[in-house]
Amino acid sequence: MKLFHSPYSPFVRKVMVVAHEVGLVGRIECLPGAAHPTQRDHTLLAQNPLAQVPTLIGEDGQILADSRVICEYLDTLGQGTLFPRSGPARWVALIDQSMADGLLDAALLIRYERTIRPETERSDAWLAGQRAKIEGVLAAFEERADAFGDRVDIGTIAIGCALGYLDLRFGDWPWRDTVPKLAAWAGGFGARPAMVATRPPDPVST
Repeated sequence: MKLFHSPYSPFVRKVMVVAHEVGLVGRIECLPGAAHPTQRDHTLLAQNPLAQVPTLIGEDGQILADSRVICEYLDTLGQGTLFPRSGPARWVALIDQSMADGLLDAALLIRYERTIRPETERSDAWLAGQRAKIEGVLAAFEERADAFGDRVDIGTIAIGCALGYLDLRFGDWPWRDTVPKLAAWAGGFGARPAMVATRPPDPVST
């Protein structure tokens, strides 16, 4: 399998964590993918009309896009249990993944606004709105952090990767101060071998 990859993408990281957890990481070749909201990578575009990472080329040549689809594909291929098959546990895991991905969407929009849009065109109201979404999701997870326990599923993986992205790109934001139970959980979950192995390198200046 081939995965169009960026070491700084939290959605790619989620895919790679799943690959580690289900024992498939050795079957994946990572290809560089320069995903950018305005400058499209034509090599990636040839495989995925959205030109987004992650994009996976399966062993049978099938193209899979979107981290949620790729993660479930890998879990099925590896006969994993990261996606509960039925019942309340499935919906909890999927909802947690959706909320964590929504946090990441807001965080990425803030980053694009700050780094790609000219300073004279940036909107403080837009930035505040996206930050409010992040704060709301963090507060919701804080209320349930005691229940996360030792869960390892697509929901907790997505949450761990989302919080890791806040550390990576928002180092000046002391988010842990307002969600101490969530922060404590994140510290333990972040020590899992799959999380350690996929930790992004120290960011460059961009």
